[in-house]
Amino acid sequence: MASTKPGQRKLQILQALASMLEQPKGEKITTAALAARLSVSEAALYRHFASKAQMYEGLIEFIESSVFGVINQITEKEEGGLEQAYAMLNMLLGFAANNPGMTRVLIGDVLVNEDERLQHRMNAFYDKIELAFKGALRLAVTQGHGQEADVAARASLLVNYVTGRWHRFAKSGFKLNPAEGTTLQLSLLLAA
Repeated sequence: MASTKPGQRKLQILQALASMLEQPKGEKITTAALAARLSVSEAALYRHFASKAQMYEGLIEFIESSVFGVINQITEKEEGGLEQAYAMLNMLLGFAANNPGMTRVLIGDVLVNEDERLQHRMNAFYDKIELAFKGALRLAVTQGHGQEADVAARASLLVNYVTGRWHRFAKSGFKLNPAEGTTLQLSLLLAA
């Protein structure tokens, strides 16, 4: 790590942490194991992050910026509310499939024995996702699809569907692709 450019070390640490999270039957991730993976001392990790919780926060920031960046692109590009919701669902499932380690952060299983604020932050993430679905579904209502009275329940159902697919993916040891075979399910969930 000595030859790394300034500013890249934090990224290397986060990439190594994400890589370790991709191990389906991996042991609890410790700073000692992370330091060993990077061939540095634990003190070197703490020069960049005050705690392991801050490392997880770095992963959560990556997830948030990636997911909400794409959601913003979807809402700008897609004119139809149902199309927006469908695109968001596919993106969320695809994000997990492409980032198995991040899926463990998304479902919170690696956050269980960490700082409580991390789980609160993930709960806020779910709330923002639900809000994005509500926006798409409200747009769909104005376009003649569905009823306003059903928007909140349907948005909650969509979030629960996505998190269920994420859980199944993680609990399968990353073998069951969360996006595989969802076409009919998504059309049923988004039927007006």
